[in-house]
Amino acid sequence: MGFPRALRSVTIVVIRGEAPVKFHVNRDVFSEAVSFVVKLLPQRNPQPILAGVLIEATADGQLALSAFDYEASARTTIEATIDEPGTILVHGRLLSDIASRLPNAPIQMTTEDDGNIALTCGSARFALASMPVEEYPAIPEVTGESGLVPADDFATAISQVAFAASRDDVTPVLTGVQLEVAGQQLSLVATDRYRVALRDIDWDGGQEEAHALVPARTLTEVGKTFSHGGNISIAFSGSGDREIIAFTAGNKTVTSLLIKGNFPPVRRLFPAQTDHYAVVSTADLTEAVRRVALVLDRSAPLRFSFTTSSVTMDASGGDQARASESVDAHLQGEDVTLGLNPQYLLESLSAVKSEFVRITFTSSDNANKLSPVLITSQTSVDQAGQDSFKYLLQPNLLLR
Repeated sequence: MGFPRALRSVTIVVIRGEAPVKFHVNRDVFSEAVSFVVKLLPQRNPQPILAGVLIEATADGQLALSAFDYEASARTTIEATIDEPGTILVHGRLLSDIASRLPNAPIQMTTEDDGNIALTCGSARFALASMPVEEYPAIPEVTGESGLVPADDFATAISQVAFAASRDDVTPVLTGVQLEVAGQQLSLVATDRYRVALRDIDWDGGQEEAHALVPARTLTEVGKTFSHGGNISIAFSGSGDREIIAFTAGNKTVTSLLIKGNFPPVRRLFPAQTDHYAVVSTADLTEAVRRVALVLDRSAPLRFSFTTSSVTMDASGGDQARASESVDAHLQGEDVTLGLNPQYLLESLSAVKSEFVRITFTSSDNANKLSPVLITSQTSVDQAGQDSFKYLLQPNLLLR
C-alpha cells in the first residue's frame, strides 16, 4: 500500500557557508518538473555546467526549475514549502533519473558538511554534487508581443509538419520549421528539398505579422509537452543574433533561439487543386506500402500504378526478391504510374489524420521534370478533409 500523495514530499537542504537553502516539495510534482526541464538538454554537452538544473527557492513558496544550453531553455514553477530561500545547481539528468525512481515514501534532502546535496527516501540515500551557480548563464526572458493558439491544434500541426524538416546540418535553415503569422492565422512549414509540409491553424494575438524559424527538434518537444488542452502563448522577442521565441502553457515555458537565414519560398510550389487525383483508404495504403517496401533496397523508389478502381504497388529488391499488392482506389482522370519514396509517403500518411487520403497529380510547364504529388486529408471518398494540411512530395525516376 502506498503512502498518501500529501506525504510524498521532498525536503532539500543545501548549505553554502552559513546560508543554507532548504525546502520541502511533493515527490511526484518535483519528479515531473525535473523531467520536463531536462528534456531539451542535449545528451552530450561540451560545457559541463550546462548539464545542470537551476533550482530557485523563493520566500513566497515557489520553486522554479530551469535548464538552458544557450539555444533552448525550459522553465517551470511549482509550489513548495520554503524554509530557507536560495538557489542551487545540480546535474539535471541524474536528478531526473533519481526522482523518477524514488520509492513511494516520504523523502528528505539535506546537505552534508562537505557541501554535497543528500537525498533520502526510505532506506535509499543519494549524495549529489552541488554545481557552481555563479557560472550558470542567465535564463532568457521574453518581453515581446504574444498570441494564443489552441494547444491540441498546435501539437497536431507540429506532428504534421516537423518530420519534413531536414536532418542534415549542412543547410541549417532546412532543419527548422518556419512559423508565419498573417492576420488571424499561424502557418507551420517545413522542407528538406524533396518534400514540403504545410499546416495552418487559428492565431489570436495583437501581432498580425511575424515569422520565426524554430529548430524542428525543439518544436517537436514543445508539441509533446503542451498537447493537453487549453491555450499556448507564443511570444517573439530579441533582435539580431539573439532572436528567440517562447512557448508558455500553465506553469511551463520553453524558449528557443531562432535559426538565422532565409527560409526558401516553398509556398509557391503548392499548385492549385486539380481534378486529377486518387482517393485511397489511409490505413489500407499504409499497410500495403509497409509490406511491399520490405523487399526494396534502401532508398529505392516504390512503383505505384493508379487505375480507375485500384492502386498497385510493385517492388523489386536484391536477391531477386519481388513484391506486389493492390488496394481499392477511386481515380479521377487518366491512369498514372510513378515512383515514390516509401518512407516519405508513409510519414505523410501518418500525418494525414483522416480515414482517407487524396493524392493529387500535378502538372508542370517543364516537360523534362517530374511533377510532385499533393497529399491532403479526405474525410470520405467524396468529401475533402476539414484541416489545412498539405504535403508535397517529389516523385522518383523509375527504371524500365
